Amino acid sequence: MDHPIKRDHARFRKIVKGKIRDNLRKYISHGNQIIPKGTEKFTVPMPSIDIPRFRFGDKSQGGMGQGQGQAGDPVDGQQDPNGQPGQGEAGEGEGNKELEVELSLEELAKILGDELALPNIEPKGKKSLQSTVDRYTNIGTTGPDSLRHLRRTYKQALKRQIAMDSYDPENPAIIPIRRDFRYRASDTKVEMQNAAVVIYMMDVSGSMGDEQKEIVRTESFWINLWLKSQYKDIEVRYIIHDATAKEVDEHTFFRTRESGGTLISSAFNLCKEIIEKDYNPNEWNIYPFHFSDGDNWSADDTKLCLDLLDNFIFPVSNQFCYGQVESRYGSGQFYKDLQAKYGLDHEKLTMSKIKNKEGILDSIKEFLGKGK
Repeated sequence: MDHPIKRDHARFRKIVKGKIRDNLRKYISHGNQIIPKGTEKFTVPMPSIDIPRFRFGDKSQGGMGQGQGQAGDPVDGQQDPNGQPGQGEAGEGEGNKELEVELSLEELAKILGDELALPNIEPKGKKSLQSTVDRYTNIGTTGPDSLRHLRRTYKQALKRQIAMDSYDPENPAIIPIRRDFRYRASDTKVEMQNAAVVIYMMDVSGSMGDEQKEIVRTESFWINLWLKSQYKDIEVRYIIHDATAKEVDEHTFFRTRESGGTLISSAFNLCKEIIEKDYNPNEWNIYPFHFSDGDNWSADDTKLCLDLLDNFIFPVSNQFCYGQVESRYGSGQFYKDLQAKYGLDHEKLTMSKIKNKEGILDSIKEFLGKGK
């Protein structure tokens, strides 16, 4: 039977997960509330869970205390040195009871998946990598002291003493010698595991402001969270572009702003180079994401983008996702061009319009809802 404390803990975590699920849109639209703690844990603030406390009954009357003392005496029996009452007034507001709970990547991803009814991703084809895993499942006669198996060692010593008739049940002393020592031995196995790469591309021209970048940052956090729950091995690459493209780290990706024009094909070409160099489509599940406000320099560059999609990016990718973040300066034309060429039901293309932070959850559903 489970211990009552374990039952209470399980019940509390169920309440916590329910609260997060009920307020998932708020957590997502305020992306800085959920804080990564390492790579597999996340800290989540829970301000709306009441702390258990005693309450008076319907008559709003307290009980009678027992023991010495008079009404009004300090609880700890200590008087003010001058015999004067304390200064100041009692506050009116209720204290801020904010809890922080820790959830694993799997728990947080399950909440997201359940809320959005996301299907599990089906990796394309075989698409897996070999990895060697050492599991200490065997027993050997040699090894370091740190891997000595004491139970097996004493069992072997007992067998030897019984066989040599040197074991005395009246004085059951078991003394292992060198040949009795047994050690945990590794058994190297080759496992096949699915691997994925996410390539984020973002327009950082002047029309993409801090608000638009914060939307991309928040959405990419939840996309990564879901994909990490689906793939054992995942890599993330970042490309920024205006009229030219370059690969950067995550910090630079979300904090860079340029003032030049916009050539989307520069990002698509760099994405192509990265895939050709580092990610064999027969071994990797590839997810390119492009975020912009829809501006592009010319119709000729848009045509070049469509050619790159048709001839390279679509064939090697699980799916290509385009997120158009609304901006007061953006035309939104690239979304219209993609829709005119491919429609809204293309097998390899998923598009989403993100008006503001409140639209992030719906956009994630559009991107991940196909299970590819």
